[in-house]
Amino acid sequence: MLCPECEYNLDIDAEEVEEGEIVSCPECGTDYEVITAHPLELKRLASDEEEEEEEELEEEESENGDRS
Repeated sequence: MLCPECEYNLDIDAEEVEEGEIVSCPECGTDYEVITAHPLELKRLASDEEEEEEEELEEEESENGDRS
């Protein structure tokens, strides 16, 4: 399976991972959660930076909504 971010071959053996397990791309460092092992399906996890940016945007939106 290729990393959706950098297209590095993740070489994940579906027999060795379980649903809910976190795997990381050794090339770009992106973290993925194993959604299903058979067939192998991954979901990209937000990085700490992305989570912080999202929280800041939500705070700004709520502050701007209060000013109306």
